[in-house]
Amino acid sequence: MSQRDRYQILQVSPNATQAEIKQAYRRLAKQLHPDSQHENASHEEIVRLNDAYEILGDPQRRRNYDRQCSSHPTPLATKPQRTSREKDTHLQAWMQEVYIPVQSAIDRILNALDAQIDDLAADPFDDELMEAFQNYLDNCRQTLNKAQRIFTSQPNPAKFAATAANLYYCLNHISDGLEEMEWFGRNYDEHYLHSGKELFRRADRLRSADRTTL
Repeated sequence: MSQRDRYQILQVSPNATQAEIKQAYRRLAKQLHPDSQHENASHEEIVRLNDAYEILGDPQRRRNYDRQCSSHPTPLATKPQRTSREKDTHLQAWMQEVYIPVQSAIDRILNALDAQIDDLAADPFDDELMEAFQNYLDNCRQTLNKAQRIFTSQPNPAKFAATAANLYYCLNHISDGLEEMEWFGRNYDEHYLHSGKELFRRADRLRSADRTTL
């Protein structure tokens, strides 16, 4: 992969802002998901996309990458192909250091929702119950942020491209669901609570589907 390919993969300019890079990644991740009908959709394209975003989506890693580009104006030599043993080692490391911790974080967030909703349902206008619900959302947000950092800490093994894609969409649904429920805490509009619960249900389906692929 040439040094400038990662910008090309994300279809952005080297001068793009971090927000533009994130927006391009989310758009392409949906477009290239293997379940979509797009002509270029494939597990391989998702792997390439994730690899590009892991570098460009992190400001510090992007700066290092750009400096490396400047010092290597010509394409780098093709990297040797990994041996089967190296691939197995990478796969095992990704499972232990990325997949299992991220799944554990997802479990902690999703499994606690029903009990939190049941407690809040006793009286949504009770200050103590609402404070407990807000604390749950804050803890979920912290857990989610940690899971997202872990998820982008290593390249995804090609063999598990579909699994990695499911994890991405699961985390994305959780993030959107938390945002909806946080709005409920501000205005008590039950629409936001129902939307958040539905997004969590979608995340739960992805979590279940993901485990059947392993």
